Amino acid sequence: MHPLVSTNRSERVHDVDAAIRQTDSDAALARLSAVRKGYLNDRFISSLVSRAQLQPLRPPLINTGTYVRSEAIDRLVEQWLELSKTEGQLCQIVSLGAGSDTRFWRLMDGPWKDQIGAYFELDFPDVTLKKAMAIRNPRSGLSTTLGHSELDLGGQALHSSRYHLLPCDLRNPPADIFPGLFKEYLSPALPTLLLFECVLVYMSPEASSTLIQWFVDFFSPSTRTPSPGTLGCTVYEMFGLEDAFGQVMMNNLRARNVSLPGAKPYPSLESLPARFLRHGFTSAKALTLRNIRSNYIEPSELERISSLEMLDEVEELNLVLEHYAITWGMKASSTATVSPWIEWGLRPVKQA
Repeated sequence: MHPLVSTNRSERVHDVDAAIRQTDSDAALARLSAVRKGYLNDRFISSLVSRAQLQPLRPPLINTGTYVRSEAIDRLVEQWLELSKTEGQLCQIVSLGAGSDTRFWRLMDGPWKDQIGAYFELDFPDVTLKKAMAIRNPRSGLSTTLGHSELDLGGQALHSSRYHLLPCDLRNPPADIFPGLFKEYLSPALPTLLLFECVLVYMSPEASSTLIQWFVDFFSPSTRTPSPGTLGCTVYEMFGLEDAFGQVMMNNLRARNVSLPGAKPYPSLESLPARFLRHGFTSAKALTLRNIRSNYIEPSELERISSLEMLDEVEELNLVLEHYAITWGMKASSTATVSPWIEWGLRPVKQA
């Protein structure tokens, strides 16, 4: 059943935001399904999904796409942490539009926990309030990994020694909201990775450009920080939606009251790196999920996931994966600091 469209502008804006927030719930349910079917390991996701044990499994196509997305982004994050360690520095990660993501807990549960200097998650206040409540719930187990934490901003924000949950609308001018949110927690001196997973596509191109530029300016040389940390950025989202299959995807989202103003400037894979290069990034590259699945995942791993359940919709899967991409870019503070960061990125694997 399609939602009714209100004639009241404030109600329409609220409805649009509710529809965007629902996409996070969909992603969390997809991840939960992939975990339950054995595609992924994540002992934390069930703590962020209401009545997790009662949720239905998703189709193999969704489970496979969720696996490819997660595997690729996990590799990029772990490589960034490894390069930071090589440079003898702690790393900062800023997840924008984090929603129900569990990456902080998974990293703290693994070999990279001592490499994280600070981890930030930003999202709508409604989302951060819900997540803060889940974190503070002793039955969730999330607070055990987190350690001591304190609530702020009426329960919409949460701070621990290394984790910061911050409420905001990323469409608002970052110069107006970020200084008061990040305060002294975010350091311009440390290598920092920005994560955007299906976020910028919901924003106007102008708003997303302003958002990226704020971080570029923050991590630029200044009197206070003459040698800032290297800035990295990873974006996962839809693109190339002007063809027939893309229009089907767009119409399905419109039926749910979701629009994609950020997709129009990126009609092709080749156009995606421009998002970073126009902001002075040193390097940038993009790959479709289809390419990643075919050439960037070990054949033995592909064989493992193919044995989990029968996938009949191979052609449809390829069409879907061809319209999602992961783009990553790196901005060194000077030519002297380009190495070893220029090596950051996904690498193809030898096929059997």
